[in-house]
Formats: sequence, structure tokens, C-alpha cells
Amino acid sequence: MAQTTDSDRQRFATELFDGLPPRYDRLGALLSLGQDRRWRRATVEKIPRNPGGRVLDVATGPGGVAFALRRHTGSSVVGLDLTWPMLAEARRNIARRGEERVALVQGSGDTLPFADGVFDAVTFTYLLRYVPDPEGTVAELARVVRPGGVMASLEFHLPDSAVWRALWWCYTRGVLPVAGWMTGGREWFEVGRFLGPNISGHYRRYPVSWTVGAWERAGMQQVGVRRMSLGGGLVMWGTRAGPGAGA
Repeated sequence: MAQTTDSDRQRFATELFDGLPPRYDRLGALLSLGQDRRWRRATVEKIPRNPGGRVLDVATGPGGVAFALRRHTGSSVVGLDLTWPMLAEARRNIARRGEERVALVQGSGDTLPFADGVFDAVTFTYLLRYVPDPEGTVAELARVVRPGGVMASLEFHLPDSAVWRALWWCYTRGVLPVAGWMTGGREWFEVGRFLGPNISGHYRRYPVSWTVGAWERAGMQQVGVRRMSLGGGLVMWGTRAGPGAGA
């Protein structure tokens, strides 16, 4: 039997989500039991207001975090996503909102098409579980943050309590696939079936302590971690080190 590689998993995940853009935000609410909006707000609030600045939102999907960043910071925002269907939905959302300071770029978070230090802040959401090299991806994301700029991320996590983790396991393996099928058909069933094992497997390989270390090795300092909703959500943030970082 052929071995499944990280690249295979990334391609599978991309194909899995291609059919979901019009309902992606609903999916996030379902998977998080309604907590996703709180997590997103906590992530966006880590980015300082800067009306003249530039912010990059990686894995932007249909643009929910990008629009929140635009409102919160006043900055111009670039939303980057790997999948064309997600960007097409984001473009429709931009047109509906009449938003002129959110631009979209197709690309991958592990090979960004930007020069060093060109953004005042970078955010990324539900990304590291889908890339072949999480440490290299963190380094690449940090590369485009200016010294003194901020990086923040949001990810699913596992509850710390043994009791809540057992309930989480039952929910993600049993309830979530069925709920996905009932609310969105086969596409959501496949996503629901995939996510629980994917989250568990990621943290077996890359625990939070490892991820904090990866941020620090990438040049981020004062790295903070906030577990939310009994540990089901994980917000991280830090400041880019370097000349002028204390300004």
C-alpha cells in the first residue's frame, strides 16, 4: 500500500473544501458549536488599528476575516487563498459590500508572492494542518511582516480536560459527520469525517509548545497563546523582532 504524503493530504484537503465556499462560514459555526465568531474576533483584535497600513490575511476563504480586519484596523487588506472557488466567493462578497480596500491574490501560504517585511500585520486561519511543512510555513509568513509588526492565527484545538476531550472525540467522530450530512449533503459529510482525525493527528505531531517554538525560531517574540471555548479554539499572536521592533 502506498504511503500517504503530506502533499497528498494538502491536495486532498484543498479538493475537500472546493465545494464549500458559499456555506463556509456556516460550516465554521457548525464545527465550533457557534464559537467561531468569538475566535475570529479575538484573533482580529490582536492586530492594531492602522488606517495607513497593509494587512495580509492568509487562507482567507470567502473573506470573513479579511472584512473584519478592514473594519477593525482601517488598513488595506490583501486576502490570499489557494483555492479558486474560495476566491470567487470572496470576490462576490467584496462586490456585495462595495469594499474597495480588500484585494485578493491566489497563492499558497508556504510560498508567498511578496517581498520581505511588506506588511504591518499577517493573520492566518485554519492553515497549518494543511501544509507539508508547518515550520517552514510559519517562517514564510513571518518573513513578510515588518519588524515590530504583528502576526496572529486561529486554529481548532483539543480540550485539555480528559472529560471534555472525550466528549470532543465523540462529537467530531460521530455527531459532526452526521450533522454535516443533514445540513449540507455529502460534501459536508466528508469534511465532518475528515476534520476530527486531522486535528488530533496534527497536535500529536505538532503540539502547541512546538508551534510556539516555531514562531520564535521564525523571529516572532512575545508569542501569546489563548485557548478558548474549553480548549476547542486556539488563538496565537506575536511581534516580529528586528531593527525598529520596539518603535
